[in-house]
Amino acid sequence: MSQKIDQWVEAQRERLLAELFELIRIPSISTLPEHSGDVRRAAEYTAQRLREAGMENVEVIETEGHPLVYADWLHAAGKPTVLSYGHYDVQPADPLELWESPPFEPEIRNSNIYARGAVDDKGQFYMHLKAVEALMRVEGRLPVNLKVLIEGEEEIGGKSISKYVPAHREKLAADVALVSDTALYAEGLPTLCVGLRGLVYLEIVARGPMRDLHSGLYGGAAPNAVFGLVELLAKMKDAEGRIQIPGIYEDVAEPAEAELESWRRLPFSEERMRSEEVGSAELTGEADRTVLERVWSRPTLEVHGIAGGFTGAGAKTVIPATATAKVSLRLVPRQDPEKIVAALRQFVREHTPRGIECEVKVLSQGPGLLVDPAHKAMEVARKAFATTMGRETVLIRSGGSIPIVGEFHEHLGIPTLLMGFGLPDDGLHSPNEKYKLENYYLGIRTVAEFLEQYGAESA
Repeated sequence: MSQKIDQWVEAQRERLLAELFELIRIPSISTLPEHSGDVRRAAEYTAQRLREAGMENVEVIETEGHPLVYADWLHAAGKPTVLSYGHYDVQPADPLELWESPPFEPEIRNSNIYARGAVDDKGQFYMHLKAVEALMRVEGRLPVNLKVLIEGEEEIGGKSISKYVPAHREKLAADVALVSDTALYAEGLPTLCVGLRGLVYLEIVARGPMRDLHSGLYGGAAPNAVFGLVELLAKMKDAEGRIQIPGIYEDVAEPAEAELESWRRLPFSEERMRSEEVGSAELTGEADRTVLERVWSRPTLEVHGIAGGFTGAGAKTVIPATATAKVSLRLVPRQDPEKIVAALRQFVREHTPRGIECEVKVLSQGPGLLVDPAHKAMEVARKAFATTMGRETVLIRSGGSIPIVGEFHEHLGIPTLLMGFGLPDDGLHSPNEKYKLENYYLGIRTVAEFLEQYGAESA
């Protein structure tokens, strides 16, 4: 089957690329109100291409924000159902002066497509649509039942899809979700991401005196909100990077030995990460853990910013009345966000310095997730990747979070296959975002191969 798909993709290369370029040229920047019309155009373009590919029940669904696009094809009796997800909205292109070519006029250089949205996520979700078309044209039908849900708010938090999914469980019911919004670990290395860390994002507000005070008149007697907040934050983590909040490691599960062995085989260089990616004198964190363990399978606590007091030019000798810190905890699978938040609140109550009052505001929270590598769809995906790329598929985790994966797990009860074709240096959200041209075609073939094998092995 893969040979027929390969031949079809090869014969259609120019058209497949031209269609993607049409989509990329639409500046669907979801965060800017002046581009709301462009976001809708991208939704309608996606819907039209789904119809042309042979999908049915195609809808542009109105929401309180930007529209969702839905389609399905449900004629594979007795076969599993796959839910394909992607997003057609993009980040702003600023700063424009750093782009070597216009961000919404795709250009091929060095065998890459350079444009905003090329890899995140237009180039990747569009592969799914073209894989559907390839199967329809070659076989006249799909080997599995397929549902497609594309959103236009991923870059601004995905509020509309978060409401839609739990309200439409039956409509979206599936056996597995398929998402291409991640990257290969290295060029030419087939990669499936099986784990994501969760996220709890907090704001801690410290209050001392009723107003800013003169440090000459009150210094030594009045509590300082900034200093009190810094003192509290410093107690949360020791010099070795271990979080000091009681119970934080209670539910942390160790990676299986097979998973750790897979990580050891990855072409990872701690020195390259230090010098080229981080650019610091050394890497920090738990000394008894490898770097990949620290970023993939261990909880973390980070301070993202502190505001308070006087930071302008010159001098102003005040004792600040208030200070605020933005703080996040990355959680690993099995950790309960509610339990972690409760533990942090208790820690704050017990360790806030004298004279200071602290308030903890939870801005967002979500659990970490782990997909069973032995799940049938995961096994098929590994084989499909190996078939098209000619190498054994590696399994990795991500230190980041993809909220929709949690939504599918919580409300639909299904795992998500993270089958991405980007590369680590693609520059998502940055000027000169790129997507390797051949990976676009590779993705079409691989998604088609996965759907074909998944249907065949589920007979």
